[in-house]
Parts: sequence; structure tokens; C-alpha cells
Amino acid sequence: MGWNSWDAYGLTIDESQYRDNVKVLASLKQYGWQYAVIDEGWYMQDPFADKVETRKYVWDANGNLIPAVNRFPSSANGAGFKALAGWVHAQGLKFGIHILRGIPRQVVKENLPIAGTGFHAQDAADLQSTCPWAEDNYGISDTPAGQAYYDGMMKLYASWGLDFIKVDCISDHPYRPTEIRQIAEAIRKTGRPIVLSLSPGPTQIEHAAEVARYAQMWRITDDHWDVWAPKHDANGSEFPFGLSQEFDRISQWQAYVKPGNWPDPDMLPEGSLTPRPGWGDPRPSRYTQEEQRSEFTLWAVSRSPLIMGGNLTRLDDFTRSLMANQRLLAVNQKATDSHELTNRPPGLLSVRVWLASMESYTNSPAICALFNPDDVPVTVNFTWEDLGLGARKQSIDMITGAKVAAWKPVTLTIPAHGSKIYRVQ
Repeated sequence: MGWNSWDAYGLTIDESQYRDNVKVLASLKQYGWQYAVIDEGWYMQDPFADKVETRKYVWDANGNLIPAVNRFPSSANGAGFKALAGWVHAQGLKFGIHILRGIPRQVVKENLPIAGTGFHAQDAADLQSTCPWAEDNYGISDTPAGQAYYDGMMKLYASWGLDFIKVDCISDHPYRPTEIRQIAEAIRKTGRPIVLSLSPGPTQIEHAAEVARYAQMWRITDDHWDVWAPKHDANGSEFPFGLSQEFDRISQWQAYVKPGNWPDPDMLPEGSLTPRPGWGDPRPSRYTQEEQRSEFTLWAVSRSPLIMGGNLTRLDDFTRSLMANQRLLAVNQKATDSHELTNRPPGLLSVRVWLASMESYTNSPAICALFNPDDVPVTVNFTWEDLGLGARKQSIDMITGAKVAAWKPVTLTIPAHGSKIYRVQ
């Protein structure tokens, strides 16, 4: 659970903006919100420029990217993010950053030395493995020199107090298992517990066991944005990945959800996507309230990572109400056996149904979430026994807290793109 800067700030967030968002996140930490992640671009002196060269990347003498001092003044005099991470920790939160896998092209051209070794950048670079959608870096070779480069990078970042690292252009288009392994090994050598999050998706499901061996999170979709059913061109792209598509994808990956392994359907593009979102014009999220509630509920019941994307300094009351809903958050953090019910009774054929267990509560209550994927409201009729949840006394609406006797037949209308979620006990 945490916040990432991409959906609101794109490449452009600075230290003052980050601190302001962290302060809001800290006000919500009692609900479990924890990680505060600076996404792509923190090493660019001019993130508003349109070319790699004019963005003016900053690296140290060993070719490791370091914060741009003009945007992150606490990083002056070689301090890196140590002071900022320390401040985040003092708020009771954890600090994270994003990197693109590989080594900057100019570092290779200059052939800088790799820290603590006799290797140089040209020994580590894989010139044939560039990122097809970002010209920043060369890949890293599967060699001792390549491992040494990642070792030096992670040693530096761990010394800052890093708790979370999102690595891009590595889990799909292209899939780079050698670099995933190298980065995981480099993290292990630091001795510091750092969450490894892989991006972008869709990670192919045949790679599930391999990514689970090395990473704690991996993206299962391309970039997810605030659209219900986007139109894609004929080239097979999933970008942008819409909310209506998430139901099938999340369900497909449920067998791989377990402690320490969290298939990631991407951040929650909710609230204010301003001032400079990573895609599209500055805006309030395009979701209706029903769609936003459905998204948050789906992520909660499927035990997906909850990484908010909106600008927390402009947090609206509705978004805050979801972020502070202890009933929903408890499902996300404590449920077991979360899965989509594919064999639905006749009265529920028009909706999608998810079930989960909450054995930490007395009487082992069950969680039932109902989603309406249609563009019009639907009315459903069922009993809890239809879902295998017989001998229950009471159901509690986890959004409103309303209580209803569980032995009675249920008739309810779910709005277009809307949802309902109950604890049945």
C-alpha cells in the first residue's frame, strides 16, 4: 500500500511536491499506507525537455544515476536521497524510486569505471538490448561486469535508505530475466530489505514462476489509466489498459498471489491527475464514482497492491473515503483464498462475483464482491446459500456498514460499472 508520483506528475515531480504528498500519505498511515515512490525522471535536470540529451541526466563517477540537485536540493554535495529517505522514515513511511533497467548511453560512451572493480561501463553494457520505447539506456550484459554494475548501483541506493525500487522495461517488451536476476542478487548483497517491483506488463503468465522467484511485485498489464473500455489499434497494444479489462487479467493471475508475491494490475488512477500526468491532459480522474469504487474494491478483494496515483495534495473526500475504509483495506491485507467465482448461480449470471475468506475474524466470515460490467444497471436475485455460504446470520455492506439478515433472499440493483461488497458471517 502506498503512493507513486507517475499518474499525477509524470517525469516532473520535485522535492517540494514530493514532500507535500508524503505529508498527506503520513496522515493516512494508520490505515496501512506506507510506501512513497518517486517514479521516473528524478535524475533529469530538465524533465520538461523532449529529448534525452536536453533532459540532462545526472550520474556519479561510477555511472549510477543520482538525483538532480536543482529539483531535489537535499541531494546536494553527493548526499543522494539519503536525507529525503531519512525524512520519509521519520514520517513513519518507506521510501521508493523508479529506474529504467540498464546503463545510460553516455556513461557507456565515457566508459566510466564500475565502483570497487576493475571493470568499466563498456564491459557491462549489452548494446543489443535497448528499450524499444525509451532511448535512455543500453541493457546490462549477463557477465561478471554486468553484475558488478548492478551491485554498485544497489549498494549506493541502499545506503540512502531505499525500501522499494520499481524497475522498468524488464518484465515485458522486452522480458529480461537475466537483468531481473542480477538486480535481485544485487539487492540481496546489500542486506537491506528492498521491495523489487517489475514493470511494465503484461508479464506473460508462463514467466510467473521465474518472476516470483526474484521479485515481490510484477505488472500484469500495460499501463492502466482512468478509462473503462479503451479502443486499441490493430498492432496488439494494450495501452492504455482499461478497468473493464482488469477483471479477466486479475482473475487469470489469482493462482499466483501469495505472501511475498503480488501480481500487480498497476496503480490506481484516482482523484486528481494533475499537474502533469504521465498520460493525457491534467484532469480529475475520468472515472465515475461507481467506477472508482469498483476499481478500489476489485484491487482490495483480489489482494492486489494498492498504489494510489492521484495527487494527494488535492485529495477529494470521495477518494479519501476509500483510502480510509478500514473494512475494505482489511480484506486487501488479510483475506485468503481470494478468487473469482466462475460457476455462478442463475440469478448472478449478469455480474462478476469474487469470494474470499477472512479467518482472522470470529466465525470465519466470507467476503463476497459483486461487479456489474454492463453499461446499464442490473438487478440480481440470490441467496447466500447459492454461493455456498449457508448457515450465516448477517451480511454487512463493507462500503456503508449497513447490516442485513443473511438468511433472507437478496435482491439488489447494481449501477452501471458499479459494485457491492459484503462481509457475510
